[in-house]
Amino acid sequence: MKQVVIVADSTADVPKAMVEEYGIHIVPMRLAFGDDSFLEGIDITATEFYDKLVKSRDLPTTSQTSPSQYVEVYRNLMQQYPGASIVSIHLSSGMSGTYQSAVLAKSVLEEETGEAADITVIDSLCATYGFGLQVVLAARMAKQGASAEEIRAEVDRVGKGRRLYFLVDVLEYLQKGGRIGKAAAILGTLLNIKPILSVDQEGIIYAVDKVRGQKKAMSRVVDLFVKDFGDRKDINIAVCDAVNPDAAEEFIKLMSEHFTLHEVVRTSIGAVVGAHVGPGTVAVFAWPA
Repeated sequence: MKQVVIVADSTADVPKAMVEEYGIHIVPMRLAFGDDSFLEGIDITATEFYDKLVKSRDLPTTSQTSPSQYVEVYRNLMQQYPGASIVSIHLSSGMSGTYQSAVLAKSVLEEETGEAADITVIDSLCATYGFGLQVVLAARMAKQGASAEEIRAEVDRVGKGRRLYFLVDVLEYLQKGGRIGKAAAILGTLLNIKPILSVDQEGIIYAVDKVRGQKKAMSRVVDLFVKDFGDRKDINIAVCDAVNPDAAEEFIKLMSEHFTLHEVVRTSIGAVVGAHVGPGTVAVFAWPA
């Protein structure tokens, strides 16, 4: 039975306990406030990041992990686990070049050795625990002895069945990141408009609806999930928040009124994704149980 090693970048926002339990190898992404640079999850926690974000004059910038960093990661894992397969799952290619960095790293190693590298690189087409759930699934399967091919097939299947929506508390960060115009951001803030956002099949963020007020927006999100899943009532959910635990808990309560919840995961939106959506954001991911 061939061992399979699971790799993911830090934007998967997999809870630390799960990372340790399943032996997932997390590659940190980098962000900066002015001249101060941080590795996500190593030099700065999510809580520290949001505290700094509110106080800082500088808008943080983020950068994808370079191909050379992935070459080093893969090379080290190949030495540590001789003969093992590597399955590497990444932030949507529609949001970042990180997936492409991993693909390039694989090709660099193949050029060095003159042999095909046993590395499967997967574009999650999602962000935060929307692909964290795929990473955990892969790690569970690896622990049970599944092959890289079996893992890839199941990760893709679950990705197709995944549904997600997220609410941002303030529109400033989306505006500064070029996701919406300045006028729309100002008007939305003045009118307490809460855009309901999602990620399409190509891994790109889009607006689903606009609702005035947090409570109405949350109810609308739950209605969207009810429509998405139709007669299916048995689902798993993950709720991720950027220092908005009350909204996260309320979402779990609302979802439990309409569905039978099997696995319920609570995690924080990390610094790199948080730099683009801002504090107060809450995201809900659901997939068939």
